Amino acid sequence: MISLWGRAEKAQEGAARLRMILGRAKRWAGPLGVLGGLGAYAVLAPMGWAYADTAKYRYSVEKVPDAPVALVLGAGIWGGHPSPLLARRLDLAADLYRRGKVKVVLVSGDNRVKGYDEPTTMRAYLVGKGVPEGKVVRDFAGLDTWDSCARAKRIFGVTRLIVVTQDFHLPRAVALCRGLGIQTWGVGDDSMGGGHTRATVRGYVREPLAMMKATASLALRPDPALLGRKEPGVNEALASP
Repeated sequence: MISLWGRAEKAQEGAARLRMILGRAKRWAGPLGVLGGLGAYAVLAPMGWAYADTAKYRYSVEKVPDAPVALVLGAGIWGGHPSPLLARRLDLAADLYRRGKVKVVLVSGDNRVKGYDEPTTMRAYLVGKGVPEGKVVRDFAGLDTWDSCARAKRIFGVTRLIVVTQDFHLPRAVALCRGLGIQTWGVGDDSMGGGHTRATVRGYVREPLAMMKATASLALRPDPALLGRKEPGVNEALASP
C-alpha cells in the first residue's frame, strides 16, 4: 500500500509539473510568435524589395538595352577553369558582345590566393569564345557583389553597364549597382537544368541572408575591401578599335 501511495504522489507531482510547463509555454507562445514573425519579415522583406524594385531592369540577352560595359561577377574556378555557373555567365557575356550589346567586358573576381586567379581564367574563357583580349578588362579585387559594383564605378569609372550573373543572384546585383549610382540593367542565367539544379537551389536558399547583408551595405556604404588607385583599363578598351 505504501508503495502504491508513493507512486500516486509521484504521478500527481509529474502531472503538476507538466501543467506548469504547459502554462509557461502558453504564456510565451504569443511573444515568441511575434519575434518569429519579425525575424521572418527581416529576412524576406529585403528580398521582396529587391525583386520588385529591379523587375523593370532585368532583361533577356535579346531585349536588354545596349550599354558600354558588361560586368561579369565571379563564381569560382575549378582546376584553372570557370565553375559551371561561372561559365554560363561568361557565355551570356560573350553573346552580349557578339550581338553588339556591349563593347567591353569587365570580369570581376578573386585573386587573393596564389594560384587562384578568377579574372584571368574568365578572360581566357571569353577569348576562347571569340571576344578580343583587348576588350576584356580584369578586376582582381571583386571579392563580393558590393565590392565588384563599387569598384566598377570608383576604380574603373563605369557609369552604365549590364551586370551578368545567375537569375537567383540578379535582383541583388542590379540593386547594388543601381544603389551605387550606376545606370544598370541585368541579364541572368536560369541555370535550373543541365546538371546545375542543386547549385541553383542552394543559390536561391542563401539569397535572403545575402540580401540582408546587401541592404546593410546600401545603408552604410562601406569602402570595398581593396580599393587602390583608379585604373584606366575600361576607358582604354572602349577607345581601342
